Amino acid sequence: MLTIENLIDQIQKEAEKEEFPIDIPVYESAKKNPNKPILYFGNLKSNICFFGRDLGKDEVIAGQPLIGAAGKLVRQGFYKAIYRENTEDKQKLEGIKDRLILTNTVPYKPPENKAYTLKVKNRFRPFIEKFLVLYWQGNQIITLGTEAFKWFQIYSTKEDFNTFWEQGDRRYQQSLKITLTAIDEEGNIHQKPLSIFPLPHPSPLNQKYYNRFPAMLQYTLSQIEF
Repeated sequence: MLTIENLIDQIQKEAEKEEFPIDIPVYESAKKNPNKPILYFGNLKSNICFFGRDLGKDEVIAGQPLIGAAGKLVRQGFYKAIYRENTEDKQKLEGIKDRLILTNTVPYKPPENKAYTLKVKNRFRPFIEKFLVLYWQGNQIITLGTEAFKWFQIYSTKEDFNTFWEQGDRRYQQSLKITLTAIDEEGNIHQKPLSIFPLPHPSPLNQKYYNRFPAMLQYTLSQIEF
């Protein structure tokens, strides 16, 4: 199997093949190559993955997914679940990297933070499949927001997915079981069973759930071994 660096190179080559919306000015101001993906942060041997939609400005600057306002809530909540204490210390929060990975549906920043189209998501889907199936060793994923959760819709039956999603807030206390498939460089098919735990997106703009998110995250983490 190729190394994770090879996978990152493959994603960059795909990005260079054909233009798609990227927030070029943000990358330029951060002195970053806009075609180079910011794929993940954390430990590939961990058992838990936080899965977001795409990158924001803070993520481009830091070179890490989920490090802005929403990501900070996730990191603080995960730290609290491990150490039973609150912290805003950046060095302590950085220390969680051995216990999780953070990634997104698309490893780039869209202009004006508008969600990528299904066409763009599907263009990069094979690489995210490889990442989750072949490189990451865990099998429990917490999705952040509707867009991130619905990325996994095609791996479930329409009936099962809709039944799960239509439960209202009860869906945030349960997990959807799926099997993710990836194809390696030699054309071999690999499958991995996953448990998908949806949560609302922890953005300050998400007024319905923002204040409730920390408690919801703690409940979800209490159901997961990590």
